[in-house]
Amino acid sequence: MARFSRLTVLNTMVESGLVPVFYHPDAGTAFEVARAVRRGGSRLLEFTHRGDLAHRVFEALIERAAAELPDMILGVGSIGDPHIAALYVAAGASFVVGSVLNPEVARLCNRRKVPYSPGCGSATEIAAAEELGCEIVKIFPGGSVGGPGFVRALRGPSPWSSVMPTGGVDATPESVRAWIEAGAVVLGMGSKLITREIVARRDWAALEKNVRDVLQWIREARK
Repeated sequence: MARFSRLTVLNTMVESGLVPVFYHPDAGTAFEVARAVRRGGSRLLEFTHRGDLAHRVFEALIERAAAELPDMILGVGSIGDPHIAALYVAAGASFVVGSVLNPEVARLCNRRKVPYSPGCGSATEIAAAEELGCEIVKIFPGGSVGGPGFVRALRGPSPWSSVMPTGGVDATPESVRAWIEAGAVVLGMGSKLITREIVARRDWAALEKNVRDVLQWIREARK
């Protein structure tokens, strides 16, 4: 069962403007990433369902985080079907993110009051997701569907849409500013933020700084 309510999760996404995204097969390393992200100022972290038995890593991560990072909001990404979604929701995921839109996943998440952000690449897909109750829709792959220009064009006829571009969002002030000024409410950021080099070196201070910098750039862009 999710430790945080749907409203809390969505409001935290909007307030912070950042959802860090990562995967690692080792639960200990995954926790170190989560701790560094939290120290950098982000309460949110999306663990992607990519490797074999990834759900077991997530279960260990969420159990340890509940004890040592009690205000950390952990969700799961790369979810494409309701069976996998149910596995993670049962383990305590507080939000679910997908690369594509799946109506069955939307209905499952709605039953449990868990936010679902499906991946969409067109205005039609975004409208369909909103009809299914999705409050924040993921734009994916953000850099390939039109970049910030797509978000700006979308919000002309659909100013009520809240979108989270993922893929094509760089950890630079210029990229952050472009997406925020175009109208993105929150940015999904994976390997550009939690780099392979940082994880390989276990340089958690560098990761903490990366997160802190991006959050500051978001605040500045919103002004």
